[in-house]
Amino acid sequence: MLQQRTLKTLTRAVGVGLHSGQRVEITLRPAQPDTGIVFRRVDLPQPVEIAVSALAVTDTRMASTISAGDAKVHTVEHLMSACAGLGVDNLYVDITAEEVPILDGSAASFVFLLQSAGIELQKAPRRFIRLLKPVELRQGAGDALKWARLEPYHGYRLSFEIDFSHPAVDATGQRVVFDLSTGSYAKDIARARTFGFTKDVEMMRANGLALGGGLDNAIVMDDYKVLNAGGLRYDDEFVKHKILDAMGDLYLLGKPLLASYSAFRSGHALNNLLLRELLQQNQAWDVVTFDDERQAPAGFAQLARAW
Repeated sequence: MLQQRTLKTLTRAVGVGLHSGQRVEITLRPAQPDTGIVFRRVDLPQPVEIAVSALAVTDTRMASTISAGDAKVHTVEHLMSACAGLGVDNLYVDITAEEVPILDGSAASFVFLLQSAGIELQKAPRRFIRLLKPVELRQGAGDALKWARLEPYHGYRLSFEIDFSHPAVDATGQRVVFDLSTGSYAKDIARARTFGFTKDVEMMRANGLALGGGLDNAIVMDDYKVLNAGGLRYDDEFVKHKILDAMGDLYLLGKPLLASYSAFRSGHALNNLLLRELLQQNQAWDVVTFDDERQAPAGFAQLARAW
């Protein structure tokens, strides 16, 4: 049986929120089978639990935000991406503010936290949402066109293409295909950092965003070049970060996907709309388990590779 996974022990981290600039502590705790991933706002007078789901997403401006009543948690996508990449099904995330810490701007620190806590198999079958029919959303036209699509696939593959018309971005790879069955999430995707442009920072900060951002937790560019002294971590770091974000956004579905995802200039908003469209099309998917691990897609039965 392909089993669900949680952590062996708890682990903690402290950082600041990318957009809020607030200091925040998170504690990742093991959870029972079929719990899913649940964020707990432990700083509130009465702690509030927010279980991840596509319908719990209430804001997609610059990040993915989930809510339950008045309680919110912003910028969940990098931690969710790490959980997707390592196959963690059940987890409590205790958090002391309303935004997940940005740490180094990628998912690498979350991968380290999860792997240092250890990943444990549980006595329950891992449930996948399997695509039976293609589901696609398109927005805009011409230079404003963007789209995202899910198609049937025995595994989990993501293909992303970007188009920023910026010298520093144009000089790098514009399209990446990553297959979870054959690639290493920790090595190939997790270290890709979020990025932004100096011309946008003033506008974002006027809107209460990017208050905790800087060269130590993002790739920053002026009109011509990357300003970070160390340059890029990957030759195609920009588009790899879009893959990282998409994996986090899609894992908000609450179960891992068996599908091929492809996108052009998509973002948090379109990714969430795609999930909502999928959920409305009941005949486009079903839920499957694998009693025989040999029937599962290649690579899914093994615990995540270390660095």
